Amino acid sequence: MDLISFVNMIDISTCIISVETNSDGSYGDIRIVTGNAPYVASIEVADESAPQMLTNKFVPNSLYQNYFPKDLNFEDFCYRCAVLKQPLHTYVHPERFDFWFNLFMIPLGSKGNIHYCTYSQMISKNADSEEMSNTSASIASDVLNTCIKLSGTTNFQHTMDEVISDIRKLCDAQSCVILLTDHETRTCTALCESRNAYSMLPSMKGVLREGFYDLTASWKDTIGGSNCLIAKNKNEWDYVKEKNPAWYESLMKNHVESIVLFPLLSNNEILGYIWACNFDTENTVKIKQTLELTTFFVASDIANQKLMDRLKKLSSIDMLTGVLNRNEMNNKIDSLRNSKDDSLKEIGIVFADLNGLKRVNDRLGHAAGDLLLKNAAIALQNAFIGDQIFRAGGDEFMILLTFTTEEAIIGKCNKAKLISRHYDHLSFALGYSFEHDSSDITGALKRADERMYQDKEKYYEQNPDLKR
Repeated sequence: MDLISFVNMIDISTCIISVETNSDGSYGDIRIVTGNAPYVASIEVADESAPQMLTNKFVPNSLYQNYFPKDLNFEDFCYRCAVLKQPLHTYVHPERFDFWFNLFMIPLGSKGNIHYCTYSQMISKNADSEEMSNTSASIASDVLNTCIKLSGTTNFQHTMDEVISDIRKLCDAQSCVILLTDHETRTCTALCESRNAYSMLPSMKGVLREGFYDLTASWKDTIGGSNCLIAKNKNEWDYVKEKNPAWYESLMKNHVESIVLFPLLSNNEILGYIWACNFDTENTVKIKQTLELTTFFVASDIANQKLMDRLKKLSSIDMLTGVLNRNEMNNKIDSLRNSKDDSLKEIGIVFADLNGLKRVNDRLGHAAGDLLLKNAAIALQNAFIGDQIFRAGGDEFMILLTFTTEEAIIGKCNKAKLISRHYDHLSFALGYSFEHDSSDITGALKRADERMYQDKEKYYEQNPDLKR
C-alpha cells in the first residue's frame, strides 16, 4: 500500500500510525509513519493557533513521543484501532493543550507484527457542545441519569453516594472513589466511596493518612497532560512503575489490577480525583467515554457546592476574629428558644467582655484594637476547646457550652483569664450561667450578662486608672 499517496487524498489533518506487537501480546513502538500536508504543517509551522509539539521538524516513521509526551490513552486507542481493527472516535481536551481535539481513527492493514491505522484530527479553541453530546444512547442515558440526580438534589452527600455507586456499577469495578484535595491545607478527604461485596481493596478510610496528599500531588505528572490515566495491561503498568514508583508499589500492595483515574477540574483547578479500581477492562472504551462526560458535570457540582459552603461560612463567621458572628448567635439562640427537643442538656452560657478596648483604640490606634480582638478570640478558643464561640458585637463574646457541668464552666472561665495574661493589654470580664436544659435560655442569657457586668465593675474598682 502506498501510504503517502493514500494519506494525501484526505483533506483534514491526518497521519498514518504504526503499532508494533510483541510475542507476549504486549505492544512495542508506536510510530508516525507519514502525514499529509496539513498534519506535517501542524508540527513544522509555528502557529499560535495550533498546539505546540515537542519538535518542529517532522521525520517520517519516528516515535510519536518525538512530537508529544507519552500518553497511555493515545497508545490504547492506537492499539485498539491498528491491532484490534476497531474504528474509533473521541472528542477530548488533553490538559497539556488549550485545545479540543475531534479525533477519528480507522484501521488499515498489517504487515507481520506491524499494524497500521489512520489518525485524523480537527482542532478548536472552544468546546463544541454538539460534539460533547454526540455519543451513544447507552452512554447518554448513563450521563443523563447522573445529571438528573445532581440537579435535583437537596442532600449533596446522599446524592454523591448514589452517583459513585452508579459509576462503580457502570464500570463493574470493585471500588470507586471521589477524593477531594485541598491545596491550601495539603490534605485530602474521601467525599464518597462505593465497594462491591467481594472487593479485596482497602477502604479509603483506612488508606487516607498523613502524607497521602503528597501522593495525590504526583498524579497530575503521572497522567502527563492527558485527560485521564488508564492502566490495565503490561505496557501501561510499566509506564506507571517508571513514572511513579511509589504509587505503583502502593497500588500493587493493595491488589489493584486495573485503574481508571480522572482529575476533577473546574476553571483549570484540580478539585480532586475520581477513580475506579479493578474494573471491566473489556468495556474500557465505554467506561472512558462515559467518565469523560460524567466528570465534567460532577466537577461542576462539586465546585458549586464548595462555593455555597464558602458563602455559608462567610455569612456565619466574624471576618476579624474568625469565630461565629452575631447573626449565627441569634440563630442559635432562636433555635434553642423554639426547640421542642429536650435532648440538649446541661447548658452553659458565658459572656466575655474585653476590659479597656476603648483605651487601646484611643491610645494605640484601631489596628492595635483589632489585634486585641483577634488575640481575645484566640485566648477564648484555647480556653473553651470544642465549644461554640460567637462575637456578639464590639468587644463582647458569647460562648455556648453543652453537656457540661458548672464546675467545668468555672474552670474554663479561670483558664481564659490565665491565658489572657500572655497577651498585651488583654483582660476579660466574664459571667456565666448554668442550666439543666434550654427551657429558660432567655433567663440564662440575662444571668450570664449580669454576672459579666459585675465582674467588669470589680475589675475597674481594682484598676480605677483604666476605667473607660
